[in-house]
Amino acid sequence: MRLVVVTQQVDPSSPVLGATVVKLRALAARVDELVVLADSAMEGVLPDNCRVRLFRASRRAGRGLRFETALARELARRPRPAAVLAHMCPIYAVLAAPLARPTGVKVLLWFTHWRRSRLLATAERMSTRVLSVDARTFPLRSRKLVAIGHGIDVSGLQCVGRPAREPLTLLALGRTSPAKGLETILRAVEQVPEVSLLLVGPSVTEDERLYRIALERLVIELGLLDRVEIRGPTPHHTVPGLYAEVDALVNDMREGATDKVVYEAAATCLPVIASNPAFDTLLPDELRFAHGDVEGLVEAIRRLGDLDRNAVGRSLREVVLREHSVDVWADRVVALAR
Repeated sequence: MRLVVVTQQVDPSSPVLGATVVKLRALAARVDELVVLADSAMEGVLPDNCRVRLFRASRRAGRGLRFETALARELARRPRPAAVLAHMCPIYAVLAAPLARPTGVKVLLWFTHWRRSRLLATAERMSTRVLSVDARTFPLRSRKLVAIGHGIDVSGLQCVGRPAREPLTLLALGRTSPAKGLETILRAVEQVPEVSLLLVGPSVTEDERLYRIALERLVIELGLLDRVEIRGPTPHHTVPGLYAEVDALVNDMREGATDKVVYEAAATCLPVIASNPAFDTLLPDELRFAHGDVEGLVEAIRRLGDLDRNAVGRSLREVVLREHSVDVWADRVVALAR
């Protein structure tokens, strides 16, 4: 079986797309040949049965033309690929469909985000199947939608036992995006004096840099300098150690996308407090709150103190391993591609 995957970047060190490499490796382990069409790629990071074709160009029209040329060549080879998987890039599903589908090659779109667009609607119509974490992590209604889990690399995420510690230390991890609800988290921590917070993550865009400055000012305004620490990005390989240092992850990502750090933390048996409704299949009701609800988050933090955190953590890990590991994700993609 041959499979073509389209992605922007193949670079395990990328803070945004590094996890894609693990997914490509998992897919490669399940097919005879994996062809990766990408804008850029590091050499030597994929298995021997992978071939990479680059379509980088200085202008958008040039990229589209080079992509279609590369895909046409792959479709002309025998045996034809079973499917083309567009990873988080609706435009490539749109460009691939007129070439692939008339030949009997399926077009699969993997997409998990809240952002609607005309382009996404077109990609949904032109794709054979749409894949996402959950029915609520794709922003359009679609009969083509299949929920296949998040695809978390659990190989380096071991279950860690956590002794009772004071003060309770919470972790908020990820980019300083306004969509992350970090202001809500700070205001909740301000109301629970026995709790401290470690906020870790990069600020990639100008909006994120401005939001970081606003968060730093809010820490001062709320009098939290002795209980809140804001750090910059941390290398991906150090994240498991970061999970081991704290007592719970707190996440207020807006509805429409499930933040993968929630699943990663849960895989280490770290309790998680989160607002996204799509986490109702992962988290107990006691550890959920409504997005932006400061009082609801305060109550969830206090409830956490009354729970057996190690038992909660083990339960969360079981769900991640069963439904959201990269192996489960790859198995489901390949089954849909056949």
